[in-house]
Amino acid sequence: MKLFIKFDINTICTLFLKEKLEQENMNFSTLGFGEIELDENLDVEGLDNLKSKLAPFGFEVVENQKSVLVQKIKDAIIELVYMDDNNNFKSSVFLAEKLNHSYGYLSNVFSEVTYSSIENFIILQKIERAKQLMLVNEMSLTEIAFLLNYSSVAHLSTQFKNTTGITPSAFQRIIKKRRENLK
Repeated sequence: MKLFIKFDINTICTLFLKEKLEQENMNFSTLGFGEIELDENLDVEGLDNLKSKLAPFGFEVVENQKSVLVQKIKDAIIELVYMDDNNNFKSSVFLAEKLNHSYGYLSNVFSEVTYSSIENFIILQKIERAKQLMLVNEMSLTEIAFLLNYSSVAHLSTQFKNTTGITPSAFQRIIKKRRENLK
């Protein structure tokens, strides 16, 4: 039997991190997604131990200030894309206000660290969100385009095809066929 499960990646990551830190008997406070404050300072050995415990699960302790800022940019973009109503926000204004830096500075740091642009990361996140919405909610492309702040369904379709190699309609047909085969 195949099940389709809806999940929130932010919640999963937060709960997993909390569980791992509690297993290590670390007292901490959650400051935001991907940001914690330990009640005690770790020595080099303790920090290395924490890194080794988290690494197999794809978690990484970020120590470089520019890398920290890039992670905050990514977290803010994910927050924006997963808002139920992000139509009122222009991404550049949202990021600048949320992170208290000019968008130009954020864009330069992001490109320097990731060798990609903020715009490309936003597109990737929006397309992933569109795929989730098609899978779980079975929303129409018009509804998805509106929710993700696209100017039109054609704009969403173009970015979807450029990113995935198939059109949203083809993606929906594949999903429908797979569901029919499971019955």
